[in-house]
Amino acid sequence: MRTMRLEKAFTLLEPGPVVFVTTAVGDRRNIMTISWTMVAGFTPLFAMTTGPWNHSFAALRKTRECVIAIPTVDLIDKVVGVGTCSGADTDKFAAFGLTPLEGRHVGAPLVRECLANIECKVIDFVRKHDFVVVEGVAAYVDPTRRERRTLHAVGDGTFVVDGRSLDRRKAMRAKLPDGV
Repeated sequence: MRTMRLEKAFTLLEPGPVVFVTTAVGDRRNIMTISWTMVAGFTPLFAMTTGPWNHSFAALRKTRECVIAIPTVDLIDKVVGVGTCSGADTDKFAAFGLTPLEGRHVGAPLVRECLANIECKVIDFVRKHDFVVVEGVAAYVDPTRRERRTLHAVGDGTFVVDGRSLDRRKAMRAKLPDGV
């Protein structure tokens, strides 16, 4: 074993997939890339790391709603592009050729090109850790989408792509809570 810089230890534990988070205030829509997300148990609760340094944060605070859209590996250049410019001066939907779709439960748009979208309501801002906790109110998946592999940011400009699935549901079924 070799010692590594402690401030880079986060690159050893990447969280869930890279996602887009959309917001809307009035007719002003925005989209940002978030690479630090997590689920909170077996409920539709999710948390993401963001704060005032992101243009969309003000919209999250004002409207208390968003959409988490899950892009696939074929959208990597759009994921990086969206994540490296600001919605303060860029219409990212237009700039990156992404299609906003009207949500049913929130004012923030879904993203047509993504594998899945989750409409969410903000339920907490945890300032100490820069977490925004959201609750899913509706979820949609595109079953016709051929590409289903998601991206996982390592945190140093590289990504890991989901690969082959290994099915151990039968072995785990007796150990999972009811309904999972």
